[in-house]
Amino acid sequence: MPIVTIQVTQEGSGPGRSSVTAEEKASLIAGVSKLLLDVLHKPLDSTFVVIEEIELENWGWGGLPVPAFRKQRATG
Repeated sequence: MPIVTIQVTQEGSGPGRSSVTAEEKASLIAGVSKLLLDVLHKPLDSTFVVIEEIELENWGWGGLPVPAFRKQRATG
């Protein structure tokens, strides 16, 4: 029974969005489940997918919170 966790930043996938849409989440779940079926032959009804949206301030990259890292990258 595979359990897959997908973590994404809670900022959406486009301008004006504050989260991933329900349709995008459904697509992620379907795609990951099919990948496990195709590669590992795991039945769809035994595969669990969890999507966690993490607030941007709780995500680090390059030793900094993401907003600070992106600001540094944009200016440097």
